Amino acid sequence: MLKKLFSRPKQNPKVFVIGLDCAPPELLFDAWRDQLPNLGRLVNQGLYSQLMSSTPAITVPAWSSMTSGKDPGVLGFYGFRNRRDYTYDNRYIATGKSVKEKRVWDILGEAGKQSIIVGVPQTYPVQPINGQLISSFLTPSTTNLRTQWTHPASLRDEIDALLAPETYDVDVPQFRTDDKEFLLKQIYDMTRKRFKTLRYLLDEKPWDFFMFVEMGVDRIHHGLWAHHDPTHPKHNPDSPFVNAIKDYYLYLDEEIGTLLERLPQGTHIITVSDHGVKPMVGGICINEWLRREGYLTLWDEPSSRYISSFEKVEVDWSKTVAWGDGGYYGRIFLNVQGREPNGIIPLEEYEVVRDKLAAHIASIPDPDGNPIGTAVFKPEEIYREVNNVAPDLLVYFGDLSWRSVGSFGHNGIYTFENDTGPDDANHAQNGVWIYTQLGKNLGGKQLPDTQLMDFAPTVLDIFGLPIPTDMQGRVIQH
Repeated sequence: MLKKLFSRPKQNPKVFVIGLDCAPPELLFDAWRDQLPNLGRLVNQGLYSQLMSSTPAITVPAWSSMTSGKDPGVLGFYGFRNRRDYTYDNRYIATGKSVKEKRVWDILGEAGKQSIIVGVPQTYPVQPINGQLISSFLTPSTTNLRTQWTHPASLRDEIDALLAPETYDVDVPQFRTDDKEFLLKQIYDMTRKRFKTLRYLLDEKPWDFFMFVEMGVDRIHHGLWAHHDPTHPKHNPDSPFVNAIKDYYLYLDEEIGTLLERLPQGTHIITVSDHGVKPMVGGICINEWLRREGYLTLWDEPSSRYISSFEKVEVDWSKTVAWGDGGYYGRIFLNVQGREPNGIIPLEEYEVVRDKLAAHIASIPDPDGNPIGTAVFKPEEIYREVNNVAPDLLVYFGDLSWRSVGSFGHNGIYTFENDTGPDDANHAQNGVWIYTQLGKNLGGKQLPDTQLMDFAPTVLDIFGLPIPTDMQGRVIQH
């Protein structure tokens, strides 16, 4: 992507970033724009565009790709769970330890700028920054005294005192639940406490760059999208929760207003999401499909009486060509000679086998035999580099209308229940970008689509700082 050749000097700007995980342009730019006084004003007085997510369009790696200006291949992780090596069962969760590239607040800190960072994914384990930091949803606990979730460490005591007798929530503890009243209580409690904390930080701490991410948007979408969206196959117009998502957005908009009123004139405000949202039509049982098509062999027939995760079945690796992971997108791994411990695909046949499998997966129809529009990606074709152990193929079933289901026991290759708990939504490729400068009216102009790696160079440009030559994004008009 093209970058500006130079940056204009700025007079001590402030940049305030509102991160809304999973917020879709269809709601903020269209359906509810005129019903959300604060977010709507940011759109109407700013510059906005659809923001193309990373591939895969998922929280990890999207937020780190955004804040570093590097794609997932350069970052070297391709989702929450990644292969540590080419063995079959050595996986790791991509926490903040996995992020080796500098993120925008690291670069700002080197330039003497102070940052306040709250809830940005992959900030646990906590690393020191020039400023204040509260970690994100992969933090194991905020009540265990051995878990350090703030920088400096003393900030934890301040937040505990502020919220007492309650405790700070980095996430909704149980968002995969059929008890929707309980889900809503958790989401509202988390959001309320987050914004009380954000107001405290704005009132009490110095900053040049302030960025927070609210996870409640993502959690309410996954938990209640079928109740909200008339196009969802499970939609019930008589549901008591039909307006629950809209009501939450109205509440969230009020909370955002309490932050905006604290910002000085001239503050650069960026509202951003890591991806959008769409109805989850169903799931493709990828490992069951691979088994039925002869790519994957188990020692024993999987039982249809109970759900078995892939980790709990016995694979005959001597007869297995490929296997897959579940999730909002699919990851396919090939069993290659000299690479995997019991690989059977000769290296010289790797590309032929991969191409054949990619085409075969792309042709999987819906239960009625209709095409679903699956997209299959090769990592080396979509990333600048491919670091660590990438999947051999990444799969968007039905262009993300269907999720990938890795478990067995679903009586076929299709399922309409999520195997990891209730979930109504999948991710859409486009999120939101809204730029506003407080005190200026930029006319509510819609820009051409942007890409989330454009975030970091744009922030640096606002500060008048040089943009590292290895950043892949470009500066967005501001």
